[in-house]
This record gives sequence, structure tokens and C-alpha cells, in this order.
Amino acid sequence: MKQKLLNIGFGSTVVADRIVAIVQPNSAPMKRLRDEAKDNKRLVDTTQGRKTRAMIIMDSNHIVLSAIQAETISLRYTILNASE
Repeated sequence: MKQKLLNIGFGSTVVADRIVAIVQPNSAPMKRLRDEAKDNKRLVDTTQGRKTRAMIIMDSNHIVLSAIQAETISLRYTILNASE
């Protein structure tokens, strides 16, 4: 089975089937989730120094930070899954 990769910006991709949620990082619970992932070494920062605009929660309990808007990533995810 071929895995589909989702572009999350600036040359970074994640395996689409392993995504649990795509959320905005603004709320206090999301900031706590990010801090907890960082403390437990489960945080992957793909922003390349830019502002974090989306957090992608993976089924492995890793948190991936992206500089692309959550809505844009969600749209790409929808398009990728519609092309089956």
C-alpha cells in the first residue's frame, strides 16, 4: 500500500493516514499540549523560524508544528483524500 504524504509547508510532509487532528495553536490547551510534547521530546517543529500557525496531532502522540494556516492544511488533506 502506498502512503500519501501531505505537504505541510516549506518542503515538509507528514503521512496523511497518521493524522489525528489539525488545530490552531492559539488556545491555552493547545499551548499546554505543545509544552508537554516538547518536555517529552515528541515535538517536531517544521516552521523554520516562522510563526506557528497550525499544530498537527499524529497517532503516535507526536505534535508537528507548521507555519502554514490550519485551514490550508485541512484543505490539502481533504483534496488528497478525495483523489482516491
